[in-house]
Amino acid sequence: MDFQSFPIPEFRSPTFLIVGQGIAGTLLAYFLLKAKQNIIVIDNHHKNSSSKAAAGIINPITGRKYVKSWRVDELLPFAKQTYQELEQLLSIKCYHERNVIRTMSNAKELNDWTLRTLEQGYAKYISDEVDLGNYKNKTTPAFGYGEVLQGAQVDLPLIIHQYRNLLKKENLLIEEAFDFEQLTFNNNIQYKNLNPDIIIFCEGAKMKENPFFNYLPIQGDKGEALIIKIPDANFEKMLKQQIFIVPLDNGHGAFSKPTMPDLYWVGTTYERNYSDDLPSEKGLKYLTDHLEYLLKIPFEVVQHLAAVRPTVRDRRPFLGLHPQFPQLAIFNGLGTKGASLGPFWAKHLADFLINGTPLDEEVDIQRFGNS
Repeated sequence: MDFQSFPIPEFRSPTFLIVGQGIAGTLLAYFLLKAKQNIIVIDNHHKNSSSKAAAGIINPITGRKYVKSWRVDELLPFAKQTYQELEQLLSIKCYHERNVIRTMSNAKELNDWTLRTLEQGYAKYISDEVDLGNYKNKTTPAFGYGEVLQGAQVDLPLIIHQYRNLLKKENLLIEEAFDFEQLTFNNNIQYKNLNPDIIIFCEGAKMKENPFFNYLPIQGDKGEALIIKIPDANFEKMLKQQIFIVPLDNGHGAFSKPTMPDLYWVGTTYERNYSDDLPSEKGLKYLTDHLEYLLKIPFEVVQHLAAVRPTVRDRRPFLGLHPQFPQLAIFNGLGTKGASLGPFWAKHLADFLINGTPLDEEVDIQRFGNS
C-alpha cells in the first residue's frame, strides 16, 4: 500500500485542523485521510513529546491485581490491524508481537496469578507456563513468574517520524506552534489564513496551556526511561519486574538496529511533582539501580529520555467538542496506554466528526460537565 491508496482531496481550506502530531494526532490524521477528508496538521516538533519517549507497550494484563486492560478484547485486534496497515502505508516495521514476562515477589502474588488463569475470559491472555528464554540465566531469579500473551511493542517514534514525512510531502503539515492569539470566532472559525470547520487539539500534556480545554482534569506525570545496550543478551520478550525491559528491533529515536544492535528500552519512573520535562540524575539512578540488581550481565546506557504523559483521573481518554465552542474538539488523555488505546479511539472520533456517530459516554468529555 502506498499513499495513493488514500487520495488527497484537492486542497482547499481544511475541514479539519489537527493541532499536535504525537501518536494521537498522527492516528487521527490517518483515519481522517483514509475517509478522504481535507486536513492540515500543525506541530512544532516538540522534542520531549511523550509519544517520542514511549516504548509503545501493549500489555493486555495490567496492575498488581492482574486484570485485563480496559476493553482489551475490542481494542487489541483493532490496534494490531491499524498498525499493520500503517506498516504497509509507510513501508516500515513497527508492530512487534512480544509476550510479557511478569515476576512475582511472594506466594500471594503467585497465587493471585494462578487464580486469574482459571477465570473466564483470561485464558487467551494469561499463561502459568512460562518460557523465560534468555532471561533465565541473565537475570536475578524472582520468586515466581507468569507470562502475558498477545502483548506487543509498537515503535511509536518511527510511526510519527515517517507519517510526518508523508504529511510534509503532501503539504499537509505546518511546522510551528499553535498561536491562540490568531484564533478568531465570527460566523466561522478562522486561524490565520485558514478557515477550518473544526480544530482538533491533540496536544498531550500541553493541554494544560490550552485556554479552551484546560478545565478538564488532566494530570501530568513525568516519566523517565533509558535506551540501553546489552551485548548478546538476545532477549525477545518484555520483562516486567518493577521496571520494564523491552527489546527494540528498530532502535529508538536517533538509533537504529543496523548501526547499533542489542538495544532495549528500560522504564519507567512516575513523578507527579516536577519542575521540568528533562532527564534527571534521580531518574537515572532509579533505573540503573534496578538494572544493576536485575541483570547479571553488563549494560551500557545509550540515551536518557524524559517526558510528561497526559493522564486522566478516571483513566479514560478525552474525546469530544467544547461545550461553548463546538468548532473546537479534543483527542487527548491516552496516557501510558496510548499504543493500545490510540487506534480505536482515533477511529471513533473520526466517525463522530465525519458522520455524527455518537461518542461513547466513557470517553466523551461531557462526563466532566461544562467549563
